[in-house]
Amino acid sequence: MTDAVDRLLSTLLAEADGAAAAEAVFRREIKERLAVLERERAFAFRRVHLMRALTDALESIEKEEAALLRAKSVLREELGWTGESEARNEVVERFGKVAAAVFAALRIDPDTKSAPALLLELTAFEKWYEATHTGPFWALFEDYVPETPVVDF
Repeated sequence: MTDAVDRLLSTLLAEADGAAAAEAVFRREIKERLAVLERERAFAFRRVHLMRALTDALESIEKEEAALLRAKSVLREELGWTGESEARNEVVERFGKVAAAVFAALRIDPDTKSAPALLLELTAFEKWYEATHTGPFWALFEDYVPETPVVDF
């Protein structure tokens, strides 16, 4: 081969290697971005699910004290927390502010705009949790709790 052909092939190979490298970078970036979006989606649906369970549980309760006890129970059920610990109790107690906001919102005039107050309380809880723990609150729902089969003898 001539020097001109060698240079041409070297140039084309360098361009192909550059394109392959650019593709690899893009694939890594898209994979990372997709993981972020998947987590955001999962957390958003966990928010909806928990808040729906909470509102459903509190809707028919008349007394705030009973509602807060039920709300704490709902949170423990949703997280699969059957045991007690200081850390869990702290989370449940802090979540009580969210539950109180839900209870209040269920009892006010429907024309009053209470959703922003609820969202502020939920967001404050999430920020507190993330500031005092190793990750976001919604990651707690990722912990697998194996179901124990019921055996009837």
